[in-house]
Amino acid sequence: MIDLSPSRTRRVVLGYAAQLHASQAGTSDPDTDKLQSKGNNMPHSISQPHSVLTKLFRNTLAVLGFAALTAIPALAQQTLKVTTIPEEAATEQIRKFGPLTRYLERTVGMKVEFTPVNDYPAAVEALVNKQVDLVWFGGFTHVQAQLRSGGKIIPIAQREEDTQFRSVFITQTDSGIKTLADLKGKQVSFGSQSSTSGHLMPRSFLLQAKIDPDKDFKRVAYSGAHDATIASVVGGRVDAAALDITVWRKFVDEKKVDTSKVNVFFTTPPYFNYNWSVHADMPAALREKITKALLALDMSTPEGKEILTLNRASKYVPTTPENYKGLESAGKSAGLIK
Repeated sequence: MIDLSPSRTRRVVLGYAAQLHASQAGTSDPDTDKLQSKGNNMPHSISQPHSVLTKLFRNTLAVLGFAALTAIPALAQQTLKVTTIPEEAATEQIRKFGPLTRYLERTVGMKVEFTPVNDYPAAVEALVNKQVDLVWFGGFTHVQAQLRSGGKIIPIAQREEDTQFRSVFITQTDSGIKTLADLKGKQVSFGSQSSTSGHLMPRSFLLQAKIDPDKDFKRVAYSGAHDATIASVVGGRVDAAALDITVWRKFVDEKKVDTSKVNVFFTTPPYFNYNWSVHADMPAALREKITKALLALDMSTPEGKEILTLNRASKYVPTTPENYKGLESAGKSAGLIK
């Protein structure tokens, strides 16, 4: 096999170029002189600038140069690394995103590797520092990544549901809690501190209702994930909690929660939320391939239906950074962004 690594190609190209230059300029090259000094067995044409062998060298240079140019980008991007904010357990993340990983491998044409992270900040730092290439962010973590990177994070697609997203507050049905005002003096749990639907927006709507969690609640807890939030209410560890409406609906649909014992008492107004994001340094052609693949997913195909259903989506739609400016403002108003 021909070695077309950048370093090998560069050495070969420079070596051939030096020999051609020396022969054309009529100057002496030590290696060529050694060959010519053996004279008797060496073809005269090797020292002639317009010889067949020189033309072969030129053709070889052209081929190697083209091969190097086309090979280097592929060498630079062998694996597409994907992760997501850990809004659910790692095993559930792998189950949800496994089919999407396989779909992207086929449509983008490269190996795709999905690796869960431990917490929301880890997902932010992974993309900011280009340790991963594609991340499923909540709206707030997208904003955090934008601010951390100096505006170098690009949202490429979101679920249609994310254009009108909501959070829910849940409690045990016999708790006596019927409104947000009833939460005063209670123990209340959010999800991760960096969660859009499990913290930022619920806190924002509480503040709009003149309720300050840090002053008005008996205790504020952070479960770290939406499924853990539900468990904290079911288990009676807190009086109420806020979480992602789609996770709540999933638990209800899968009969993982008894709504006669725990149910929703408040649903927030809509806001923009989740998206798939990449770093601005990703090659534009690769970004376009990934975006096109996501937007092409369709519920009418078995593969599309499986992937979209697992991600609680009807379809993916284009999105822009402007869609998350409201979340940035909410974060600043809530004191979560300095």
